This record gives sequence, structure tokens and C-alpha cells, in this order.
Amino acid sequence: MTIRVLIADDHEHAREGISEILSADPIFDIVAVAKNGREAIELTEQWMPDLILMDIQMPEMDGLEATKIIKLRYPYVKIVMVTVSDDAAHLFEALKQGAQGYLLKNLSPSTWIEYLRSIMNDEAPLSKELAYQILQEFPLAMKNDEDKHPLTVREREILNWVAQGLTNREIAEQLTISEQTVKNHLKNILHKLHLENRVQLTRYAMEQGWIRSTVTKRSENKE
Repeated sequence: MTIRVLIADDHEHAREGISEILSADPIFDIVAVAKNGREAIELTEQWMPDLILMDIQMPEMDGLEATKIIKLRYPYVKIVMVTVSDDAAHLFEALKQGAQGYLLKNLSPSTWIEYLRSIMNDEAPLSKELAYQILQEFPLAMKNDEDKHPLTVREREILNWVAQGLTNREIAEQLTISEQTVKNHLKNILHKLHLENRVQLTRYAMEQGWIRSTVTKRSENKE
């Protein structure tokens, strides 16, 4: 499988650096580069990439607005925000607009490759900080109508671990099952709820009040 990539960044050196990182893995094929959000939208329509690496701060149109427009027009495209800062407000806004994740520019090339591969396989975990911020965005009451709950007991267990930022492998270890079993459960969960990825899943579950108490406890313990 080849992953067609569009890079959107207003700095030439950043575009070159990202291209160099991705060139280390033949699965990534860079089909286009954009200098701002407007170009990113135009090139997405022209090239129909599988993955967009989107800088947040760009002239003419920033990455947040471009992400919103692209996800509305082309919901299948996966977008990863690329930034020099882990400003939770910006990153959370990007996730609300439909982005699948984010990468800091100072991370090692191997981390980039591993993370992007996991994004394309729908395996990238949600950070605990962002999970907690999503929780604050949806402070709804718990809903405990077990009879109408669409997920099985096992699926709810997995959902709770996903919301706490665990990877598929870590969830498998917690539940003493295989990693492939976790993947299959996640596919079933997403299909049942008509969702696309872990971020949407966590947000939806918190809106419904399914996992609030668990995430709150972990966040409080961290403090």
C-alpha cells in the first residue's frame, strides 16, 4: 500500500525537512506541497491525497480553517497537524475540526514514521491531556441506561482504555487478549456508532456520559 501525502507549510525548510523524513519510508508518496491553507484545499481537490500534514500557522488561510473546509468536502482524508508548539487550545480546536492527530516538529524522524503509520491504521492513541480537555468541553451528565447501550461489556471496557490514551497493544495487555482482537473490537465499535477514528469516538462517548468518571479519575490522579 502507498500512502499519498500532501504537505502544507509556509516555510520551505519545514517542507523540505518533512519530505526528507517521509522519504525514509517507501510507503509514503509525497504528491504535492502547499504554502498556505488555500493552496492545501486546491491541491487536495486536484490530487486527492490519503494524508495531509498541515501546519497550523500559515498566511492567507491557517491550517485550522483549511482543515475544517477539507474535512467537510473530503471526510475520508486524514489530516495530521504539524506544529512547533503543543498548545492544547490549538490542537484541540484542530481535532474538533476533524484532524486525526498532531506531530511536533522537533520529534525524531522515527517517531514521525511510527505515528503516521499508526494514524493510517487508525491506531494512534489520544493523549491524556487532550482527552481531559475533551472531557471539559462536554460536561454532560452520566447516562446509565444499560438496556439501550449499543456496545457490549467488552467493547465498553476497550472504549474506556481508548479514552485514557492507551495504544492497541497496551489495551491488549490490560485485558489479556490479542492486539488483533482489540483492533477488531475497535472496528466494530466505530461501525456501530458511525464514527471514523479514536478522537471522534472519545468525544462521542464523553458526550453520552459513558466514560466521564474514568477519565476524570486519571486526570485527577495525574495532578
